[in-house]
Order: sequence, then C-alpha cells, then structure tokens
Amino acid sequence: MKVVFELRHDKQNKAGTVPVYVSAYFDGLRLRCSTKERCEPRQWNEKEQEFRRSLPGYTSANQGLQALARRLEDKYRELRAANVAPTVALMREAVNPAVVVVKEEPTLVARFAEFREVLSGRGYAFHTLRHYKTACNHLAAFLEKSRRKGLTLADYTSAIHDDFVSHLRTGCGLSANGVYTIVKDLKTFLRHAQDERGLTLGMELKRLEVRYTDQAKTYLTGADLAALVAVKLPKTLEPARDVFLFCCYTGLRYSDVASLHAGNVHGLGPKGDGDRVLRLTQTKTRATVSIYLSRLASEILDRYDVPERQFEGARLLPVLANQPMNRYLKKITKLAGLTRLVEVVSTAGGQVVKEAVQLHELVTMHTARHTFAVQSLLRGMPVAVLQRVMGHAKIQNTMRYAQVVEELQHQAMRAAWDGPATAPAVSALDGTVCNVMAA
Repeated sequence: MKVVFELRHDKQNKAGTVPVYVSAYFDGLRLRCSTKERCEPRQWNEKEQEFRRSLPGYTSANQGLQALARRLEDKYRELRAANVAPTVALMREAVNPAVVVVKEEPTLVARFAEFREVLSGRGYAFHTLRHYKTACNHLAAFLEKSRRKGLTLADYTSAIHDDFVSHLRTGCGLSANGVYTIVKDLKTFLRHAQDERGLTLGMELKRLEVRYTDQAKTYLTGADLAALVAVKLPKTLEPARDVFLFCCYTGLRYSDVASLHAGNVHGLGPKGDGDRVLRLTQTKTRATVSIYLSRLASEILDRYDVPERQFEGARLLPVLANQPMNRYLKKITKLAGLTRLVEVVSTAGGQVVKEAVQLHELVTMHTARHTFAVQSLLRGMPVAVLQRVMGHAKIQNTMRYAQVVEELQHQAMRAAWDGPATAPAVSALDGTVCNVMAA
C-alpha cells in the first residue's frame, strides 16, 4: 500500500489556503479524502510531502500526517489479518474514525432523583415521596460539603457511607431514628438500582445497617383526657382542643382530620341519634378505614354542624395549619394541668442523655393518634382490630406502643399480687373513647 499527501489547488479559499488531501493506493483501489489540514502553497514541501517551517505549528502538523499514514497502514494489515478484503469504505474509517460518544454516568444524586420519579409514576403517596426527597437532599448536602458532587453509584462505598451517617448524626444533629429513616430510604433506593435497574453498587447492601430504636411514645391517660374536656379555655383555643380530642377518639392523623368532609360520614340518623361511622382513605398510606363515632366524637362534629360554622373546602372541623395547632396544644394542655414530668431519652455524641420534661411540652397533634391506640388496647380492643382501624400494613407497627404493654403488665401484676380490682375509671369519657368498627 502506498500513502501520498498532496494539495488540492482547485479548492483554494479567499484566504489563499488550500486543503491537504491524502491518497492511499491498495489492491488496485484508491482512497482520497481530506486530512482536514490547510496551508498556503508556499508552506508545503511537495517533494517531502510535509509542511515547511514557515507554517505555524508545523511540527505537530507533520506528526499528525505521519500518524494518519500509520493508521492507514495498520488498518490495511488488520483487514488482511482478519481475511477481510480492504475496501475504500473500510479504509476511510482509519482517516475519519467514528466518534464514540461516551455517555457520562449520572451522579448518585441524579440517580436518586430518577428513583423518586419512578415512585411518583407508580402512584406513591405524597408524604412517602417527601420522605425520599428529604433523604436525597441530605445526601446532596453531604456530597456538596465533602466535595464529592460528581460521585456515582459505583463510587458510593462503605467508607463514604460511614462518613454520611456521621454527617447526619453530628453535622445535622439527627436522632438515632432520624438517621434510621434517612438510611432506610437510601437503602431502598440502592436496592432498586441494583435489583430493578441492574446497576453496579460500590458496596454490599447487607453491610448497610438499618436499625430502629423503639422509643416511648407520648400519650394521654383517661384522666388527662377528662382534664382536657373539663378545662375552661379562651374561645380562641377551644377549636384546637376539640379537633385534638376528636383525633383522640378516632385515631385520625392530622392530614386526615384536616381533609375530613361530609362525604366521610355515613349512617347518619337524626342529630344526636343513630350510629355514625367515618369511612375514608388515609392520606399517608392510602389504606381505607372505617371508624365508629363514639358519643363524644359525635358531639364534637355536631357542635360545628351549624350554618354559621362552615369551613373552607367543606371541612367538618376548624383545623388550623399543623404548626399553629401544635403551639395551641401546648398552651391548652398546660392550662389543663398536664405538667407532670416525663423522661425523654436521646443520644448525643454517642452518649445516652436523659431529661425530665413536662408532659405538655411534648404534646402534638400526633399525640392524639398514640393516645387512641393506647387507650383502645387498655380498654380491651383486639390488636388485629386496632391494626385495621389505624391502617397499619404490619401488625408490628401496632405493637410498637411499648407503654401499652407496660400498662397491661402492671394490670396483670396488680391482679396477681393485690387481687382483682375494678377497671380504671375513665371519668368524663364514660368508656366511649374507643368504640371502633373495623373496616
């Protein structure tokens, strides 16, 4: 094979430069194409077939021509060795190799965002998607702070994960269960990437520990509820107290009571007469539940079922935003005398920290749901029924109310050691807090 470089004088441009072409002769064929180099005719040495010194950068330009000649010769030998007849088209590939575009590997955070889009497309609830977004945001903040923004899925190793967990604990000040929630969501994402997308991880999932620490859940006793019913409050606080008590009697989450409307109430008889139930789809889990409305719960609904008390969006109860509700509840429970000390256990710097806090400081809207679960079990509701009423997918979630187990143990020990005793008085509740119908 013979390789020749030549100028194409017929293609001179206005600047006076002409292109340099390469001609390769092989097996009776000729390949002729541009080298994509240009020069003025005086800058070309026709005898030596190379650029003269007068061309700026002539050394690298000549090296380029030499490399092109070697590629052509190598391509010719390669085709011959493979017993493939060289053609003009095949040889042209040596002059203008096909550009292989290597797609840049998406970053770890980008993969996490794609995972959230997948969950959204599969119809996951808003609150679930929000949890995954929180985990993704924490991960992005950690990678930004540690200068690892370009980290890919395969680069996320056990050592980097340990740094991330340390960042959550010390940098963000999250509790043990706060870290558990973030890591659990991260592990779900990594498992999806590995099992459903076939992507390679930088660590073994079995080495990614996820542990939940059972913590005491704040709840109110029957006496506490009676005190809330009896306390005299300013008119501005009464609606918040009523909404909270309604959730204590029904086990509704804040998101569900805030969206409660007339279409959720069924079996309606004349006001104050006839059994009524709530049927709704929970906002968080999308589980359908059916809850019997006790006399106390019905009284609260009837109190606001008057024309002058119509709320935005046809809501049944005057539910404020969650944060104002929680602020009001702390004032209300303090006025009701719920000031006994409760032990709060947390972890700081790897040490267990115990603190005595007044009960009213711990009360939030979610305390009502805990109260409903505890009081229902103490009054004899079967755990399986409570599970369906609360919309728990697993019965283990229902059994996480550790205080309930303690109270039942205390009752059994009292009966064994002190003899049979009458059931605890429920004061103004009249035992009607937890009359519940399973879905």
